[in-house]
Amino acid sequence: MIEGPHPIEVLLVEDDPGDVLLTVEAFEHNKVNNTLHIVNDGEQAMAFLRQEGEYANVPRPDLVLLDLNLPRKDGLEVLGEIKADPGLRPIPVVVLTTSEAEEDILRSYHLHANAYVTKPVDFDQFISVVRRIDDFFVTVVKLPR
Repeated sequence: MIEGPHPIEVLLVEDDPGDVLLTVEAFEHNKVNNTLHIVNDGEQAMAFLRQEGEYANVPRPDLVLLDLNLPRKDGLEVLGEIKADPGLRPIPVVVLTTSEAEEDILRSYHLHANAYVTKPVDFDQFISVVRRIDDFFVTVVKLPR
């Protein structure tokens, strides 16, 4: 018997309520019931990933969707901390941001982002992009457990 893809734990690091809503909607319409956890700034992201404070009992994410433009600690700082930490380094990080700046793209890949995706402005395209990211990491890629 062939098993379908296993649900994964996804951490969305996003401060824009509209983008959070769109991402939640994209996940809800996908076939697999992945768990989407949401934090709104870079400091919360690191506390979640390190399971500190109020996040002491959260599951370890299998995938991080990371905006670059965040309050308190920006996305590039978060990415650098994740990839510098041997315990967090294996977690794939997809930068999902509005920035199309070549400098942001280069810095993200220099900090070992697994992918860099520019958020489409169009509602349907945004939903489609998030679904493709989700599908790719659930059905195509083998994630570390």
